[in-house]
Amino acid sequence: MPITPNTNGELLAEIERLRMRLEEAEAVVEAIRNGIVDAVVVNAASEECVYTLDGAERPYRLLVEAMEQGVAVLNSEGVVLYCNPCLAELLRRSVQQITGCTIDSFGAEADQTRIAGLWRHVENKSAHDEILLRRHDGTTFPAAVTVSMLPFHNFCLLISDLTQQQHYDELIVSKAALLDSEIRYRRLFETAKDGILILDTESGRITDANPFMGELLGYSHEHFFGKELWEIGLFSDKAANEAAVRTLQDKGYIRYEHLPLETSEGLRVEVEVVANAYREDHHKVIQCNIRDITERSRLEKQTQEQASALAKLDHRKDEFLAMLSHELRNPLAAITNAVQLLSLQKHEDPLQTQARTIIQRQMGQLIRLVDDLMEVSRITSGRIHLQKARTGLNGIVERAVETTRSLMDQHQHELTVSLSPQPLWLNADASRMEQMVVNLLTNAAKFTTKGGHISIAVQREGDEAVLRVKDTGVGIAAELLPHIFELFTQAERSLDRSQGGLGIGLSLVQRLVEMHEGRVEVSSVLSQGSEFVVYLPMMLNPATQIPSSLEVTADPVGPSLRVLVVDDNVDAAQTLGLLLKATGHDARMAYDGVSAVKVALEFLPNVVLLDIGLPGLDGYEVAKRLRQDSSLDGVVLVAVTGYGQATDKLRSQDAGFNHHLIKPADFARVQQLLATL
Repeated sequence: MPITPNTNGELLAEIERLRMRLEEAEAVVEAIRNGIVDAVVVNAASEECVYTLDGAERPYRLLVEAMEQGVAVLNSEGVVLYCNPCLAELLRRSVQQITGCTIDSFGAEADQTRIAGLWRHVENKSAHDEILLRRHDGTTFPAAVTVSMLPFHNFCLLISDLTQQQHYDELIVSKAALLDSEIRYRRLFETAKDGILILDTESGRITDANPFMGELLGYSHEHFFGKELWEIGLFSDKAANEAAVRTLQDKGYIRYEHLPLETSEGLRVEVEVVANAYREDHHKVIQCNIRDITERSRLEKQTQEQASALAKLDHRKDEFLAMLSHELRNPLAAITNAVQLLSLQKHEDPLQTQARTIIQRQMGQLIRLVDDLMEVSRITSGRIHLQKARTGLNGIVERAVETTRSLMDQHQHELTVSLSPQPLWLNADASRMEQMVVNLLTNAAKFTTKGGHISIAVQREGDEAVLRVKDTGVGIAAELLPHIFELFTQAERSLDRSQGGLGIGLSLVQRLVEMHEGRVEVSSVLSQGSEFVVYLPMMLNPATQIPSSLEVTADPVGPSLRVLVVDDNVDAAQTLGLLLKATGHDARMAYDGVSAVKVALEFLPNVVLLDIGLPGLDGYEVAKRLRQDSSLDGVVLVAVTGYGQATDKLRSQDAGFNHHLIKPADFARVQQLLATL
């Protein structure tokens, strides 16, 4: 071709064109030399070269055809000159169906323009995009397409199925996660501070053991392999071992506590075993977690021993309180009888009257303290039993006020009583309710200074009867208020112990109120007094009113009776005998069980006031012997004792007693009882 440049610029352009054609020619020669192409066709009009890949055994051809990516060679019009089998498989077409077609015809409808633009606008000799391609059956798949320029204005397309790539990536991630999980599991397995054994489910033999298992028993890691659990001491014999494995095979879980193991040095280790059966890959395994509970077992045993010791101590405490109560009641009975005997004397001078009044008042305080000692035992053991009946709250308050009147007078308290204008009926134990009100009034009196004011009011609020006890006393500290109903709770004491008490009264109040299905609340400000409010459910449809019990009096009543007084406390027996004689009865005394039986057979009494705790024969045995003698038919046996628990009353009833009085028995009550015989 002749060169006819017109200007220097045209000359330079022509030189550049010839250089490029020379490069293309060199590329063609190289392709032919390497067997990549078999023929080169030059289009005379366009001066473009088109090469073909028709060779059968060319090494590069084999490489391309073996690739796992689709490969296509396009001409400048986008017509496929060649495709490898992988691309044919991706498009679900044969090589012949693809060759000769334009590449954009295999794109999804929306992506045909994008795929054509790739090979038409290749910059820097390559371009990349993700395009949706269409298979022969009409389905589509995402593909990564890379276009590169080839000599002679041809193009090479590399096509990868992103679906397969995503699956491959997910598989890689999954395998990485599995590997990471296995690493973590192994780390936990090897560093766990519990023994871990892995067993084959079918044979029950150990296939793996963690290091701590060896540390626990002092054996090497290999010691455990191939053994069954009974062979390392977890079960007594092979049969027990097999039974456990069968349970695991059926239920998948088993747990044992306090199983013994023995170390290599012969030391006993107590363990807890939790075993699970689960599937690992394609077979089942058993994992046994073994925890050393030797120290825990020691502490549990120690706790049980302490609990047993506390229970015994509590029982001894109850016995002590009962004995203490009995021992205190004996001298109290004698003193009470003596004081009541003095009260029967005529022409008593003022000094004697004042002294006797003081003794009576202090005797009442002592009796309440002894009663409280017994109540603490009943509270803590739940042995308070109620005898509920229809009773009026107004009457309960009146009797409680009368009981505490002397205490109020002693402290010169101004007491205001406000009763309900209409009866407020309760289903309650009248004596326990009176005890509750007495405790509230006594508490108010103890903590109200001389000349202070105490008020007690009863009213109805809805379906509840409400009792309010308010005082102008020292009040309750804020930190003590939440604990005021707890047993033995008391404010700080001064050395003079002027307030007295055992810290039992308010706890008993709350317990009694709750046993009557009520509630008690307290409000107080330090130095400004306190108010206790008791809410009790009312009987909404009370039956006809039952007459209250008769008033008791110490005056002689009823016929003269022969009365035998039996008590090993001589003072108590003699003072009670003197009281009986002073009120018109014929009284004899005996001071032990044997003498009591002898005197009774000689004296033939109508009534025997009999102590229980006697030397020789106790009161129960004396009662049985008296009941067995026909000459004493009809004799009334009255237990007068310091033992006042429910079990004591049942036992006295079984022994043949007709009545049971607790020391110190109120002589007015004795008189009333004798008057009914």
